[in-house]
Amino acid sequence: MSLIKSSCLASAAVVLLSAMAILGVGAAKTFAQAPSGPGAHGQIEAHSEAGPAARVSGNGQTALFIAIAVTVGVACLSAGYAVGKVGAAALGAASEKPEILGRALIFVGLAEGIAIYGLIIGIMLLRLV
Repeated sequence: MSLIKSSCLASAAVVLLSAMAILGVGAAKTFAQAPSGPGAHGQIEAHSEAGPAARVSGNGQTALFIAIAVTVGVACLSAGYAVGKVGAAALGAASEKPEILGRALIFVGLAEGIAIYGLIIGIMLLRLV
């Protein structure tokens, strides 16, 4: 039962990570589009080459770096928490019934995937800089 609760916590961490990424991109674009007086700092510049559709500069760039840091940080903290809980439950279950160790380690791998997803989202956000 503890293994199921731990995998539910891992799923909740993925949902939290996705929400943080969406909020981070939204905040970065909001700061980028805010008027900042003469000089037009903080605007999104369109590019026509085969890269990202828009680049962020000025205040939006700072907000985007903060969004990247928060997204990757929350993902890694969530993954560490999930691996700790799922790993403890998996080893506890394997000590009682050793033949389920292989199946239990799959859940630990899924929990580790949360950090990889956060890193991928951070790299995707970094392409906007």
